[in-house]
Amino acid sequence: MDGFAGSLDDSISGASASDVQDRLSSLELRVQQQEDEITVLKAALADVLRRLALSEDTAAAMRKMPPGKGQNPLREAYSMSCIANGGSSGRKPAHTSSVSVAKKETLASAAKSGPEKKKDKPPMEGIKEKEEATERAPASPCGPPASAPQAPSPSSHPSSPHPPQTQRHTPESKSAAPPKRGHSMKRGSGIERSQSSTWETSEDNRNKLVKAASTSKLLSKMVKNAEKHKEPIISQAKMSTREKNCQEGEYIKMFMRGRPITMFVPSDVENYEDIRIELPPEKLKLEWVFGYRGRDCRANVYLLPTGEIVYFIASVVVLFNYEERTQRHYLGHTDCVKCLAVHPDKIRIATGQIAGVDKDGRPLQPHVRVWDSVTLSTLQVVGLGTFERGVGSLAFSKADSGTHLCVIDDSNEHMLTVWEWMKKPKVAEIKTTNEVVLAVEFHPTDPNTIVTCGKSHIFFWTWSGTSLARKQGIFGKYEKPKFVQCLAFLNNGDILTGDSGGIMLIWSRSTVEPAPGKGPKGAYQISRQIKAHDGSVFTLCQLRNGTMLTGGGKDHKVILWDHDLNPERDIEVPDQYGTIRAVAEGKGEQFLVGTSRNFILRGTFNDGFQVEVQGHTDELWGLASHPFRDLFLTCAQDRQVCLWNSVDHTLEWTRLLDEPGHCADFHPSGAVVAIGTHSGKWYVLDAETRDLVAIHTDGNEQL
Repeated sequence: MDGFAGSLDDSISGASASDVQDRLSSLELRVQQQEDEITVLKAALADVLRRLALSEDTAAAMRKMPPGKGQNPLREAYSMSCIANGGSSGRKPAHTSSVSVAKKETLASAAKSGPEKKKDKPPMEGIKEKEEATERAPASPCGPPASAPQAPSPSSHPSSPHPPQTQRHTPESKSAAPPKRGHSMKRGSGIERSQSSTWETSEDNRNKLVKAASTSKLLSKMVKNAEKHKEPIISQAKMSTREKNCQEGEYIKMFMRGRPITMFVPSDVENYEDIRIELPPEKLKLEWVFGYRGRDCRANVYLLPTGEIVYFIASVVVLFNYEERTQRHYLGHTDCVKCLAVHPDKIRIATGQIAGVDKDGRPLQPHVRVWDSVTLSTLQVVGLGTFERGVGSLAFSKADSGTHLCVIDDSNEHMLTVWEWMKKPKVAEIKTTNEVVLAVEFHPTDPNTIVTCGKSHIFFWTWSGTSLARKQGIFGKYEKPKFVQCLAFLNNGDILTGDSGGIMLIWSRSTVEPAPGKGPKGAYQISRQIKAHDGSVFTLCQLRNGTMLTGGGKDHKVILWDHDLNPERDIEVPDQYGTIRAVAEGKGEQFLVGTSRNFILRGTFNDGFQVEVQGHTDELWGLASHPFRDLFLTCAQDRQVCLWNSVDHTLEWTRLLDEPGHCADFHPSGAVVAIGTHSGKWYVLDAETRDLVAIHTDGNEQL
């Protein structure tokens, strides 16, 4: 029995020893896999350093050599390709020599130790021996080890001339690890040999190579990120425009409204400083503006006593004389204009803009500018530092000859402010509502009443000194609309509103004691309801003779109403021009219409409409000038391609594409023009007939 127990204990201890041996063998295999990955990385990094030293030596030789002599053009092109964009070609000689010495010693020691042990070792062990030789190579006293982390494959990832210093010194701390690995290798040499057949299987080798490749890619990305963050970060506000536009290297950076734009120097230019020239003394002057902003604005077209139509697009306010075909421009704004109001004297104009950024990326505050439409000089700037996001709507007072200006901003609370604009002080301020506010107006005969309207509301404000008191309009038995879109004042002082249901409501001030719960005395109440349009009533315009024009959305109609608000005449705006956004009185029986497709039309009920202003309806991306004629072509997100005459300021033709256009260019002959789209497809059109000549596709990326 004792003998049986002893034999059982021996077999158990033997099995335990075998299990421990298997585990030890597995651990040794994992260590070898990691060492092999490191070896592959070090070999790739040594190659990167070799290329780096070569590029530095070549650059130094090129600086000493007279330009255009002593260098093979092909070799010169190769040398330049090794220098990354924006890199400096100057380096310290001591550093270059240290890298070269470390590289040579590493390669020499690896070559010496390699042949001695390659015969009786598996392939991966030979690589491991080469790694040990690399670690035993003496490092240069004046430079980092030759195994500085860099991109593993210079052919696919060009090396950077500025390796990050933190990455470069990292391997020094890891160089203390080889004694441990040497000890483990010596202890497990018998196990390694017994497992050599397993190591030589194709599956294991493939897995090792995949791991090494993935590690190399990861390291390459880390080096690239470190290279990006290594460059000094300079605040755009502290840099001058010249410093931004003329940085050293193979590219220059320009900043347009805070956005960096990289422009690469042509490859045949050896030194950008040799060809850089100063800006010309001539200054450009704006001649003509094509287009109008009607898509997301309203009540922004008016006829001035000078015979000019005033409207805006982008940051420019345009004064267009359609009879003489001339334009004048107010250029005081720094970002997009969103609203416009005309003073009671019909000469001074107030325009409000949104917040933006300047050319150096600094924020621009929204504000209102009051200016003279005759001299185009700025009279006052109102609200700097007061408004948030932008100015939504504004109006001059009428009862006191335009002394005051009321403004609604685009903040969440839609702040209502009243200004004595000629002296610039803010008189009163109050929160209106968190809902959208679409219009604000002073009462024409009561200087203390201001009316605002918007989403599901109309408010009547009583202004007294520095305070504003609000009374909400009660719809009572009438259906409450989703939006009160516009308002106007009748000759008797009543208020007329148009809403999203196509209804016009007349609000009259009560002079008798109201019934209990019906509101205070003097409050505005609905006295009449009129069905005006199918769809929204977008705009109201009272004419000089007291009649009223209304513009509808869904039905595209302009309707003339008599003094008792009975419809007299109507005319429909063609669908191609879009829905109505603004209506204004013109000369004689004429009236002006601004539409959602950015047209300004001039017409009468008898003769129909004539297009005066037109443009794109979405962001404009492509612009190309004709090689020898006074024509240019534009394409935009609205899928429209337009050919314009730059002398007559007219539209030659337009064509609708299947996709938005992103870029365009004419053939040198001027016969055809190519338009690139966001999907990689590009169209060729006949420049005369606008017929489609060809369609091609280059990949699926935007052009």
